[in-house]
Amino acid sequence: MTEIVLMSDPKVAAVPVHECGERLTDVRRDGSLLVDERKWQDSAGAFAHLREGVLDRLLKAQTQLPQGMRLLFVEGYRPPSLQRRYFDEYAAQLRAEHPEWGAEQVRSAASRYVSPPEIAPHSAGAAVDLTLADDGGRELDMGTRMNASPEESAGACYTEADNISDEARSHREILGTALTAAGLVNYPTEWWHWSYGDRYWALQTGGAVAHYGPVELG
Repeated sequence: MTEIVLMSDPKVAAVPVHECGERLTDVRRDGSLLVDERKWQDSAGAFAHLREGVLDRLLKAQTQLPQGMRLLFVEGYRPPSLQRRYFDEYAAQLRAEHPEWGAEQVRSAASRYVSPPEIAPHSAGAAVDLTLADDGGRELDMGTRMNASPEESAGACYTEADNISDEARSHREILGTALTAAGLVNYPTEWWHWSYGDRYWALQTGGAVAHYGPVELG
């Protein structure tokens, strides 16, 4: 497995953001994407928003999938306050489980699973959590449930994990091939997390700047 750059790495935060001002758009607007219902209790519908450029690339990726497969969108935009809560809660859990860890070790370990709020791609509307489904909307086997932590899954949540079935590995490769061809990048500790236009994307693709920074849903 190649070396993984974590979200907490100073190289990510060092990427400058030249905000392009592109608006957030609701991915449910025309039914082109299959949207999972697990986040629908969010009455504001924030989870269903992405920057227009990210949505355009998802729709392009979907056309590259084999017949009988569709993208299943689960979560896109995440308000900065919610991102902070997720990060703080997971960091607190790690501190309780590993009292010998220092602050930087906790931050680094937490960033495998939840991005630090100040650079989080979800809060820029640049990241999406998604999986594959069949034409009937049934999720395909990807090796772990979406949002499985490294602790819960024994590392199987890592995109290139070797402790998953051949079928799950094939599905991950299909998903990754389509999304990569459309210009998105994966966060290697989470097979389901892909982004475009954010700081992590810029770092991974050699871009000089990120196009999208943290934004509030208007």
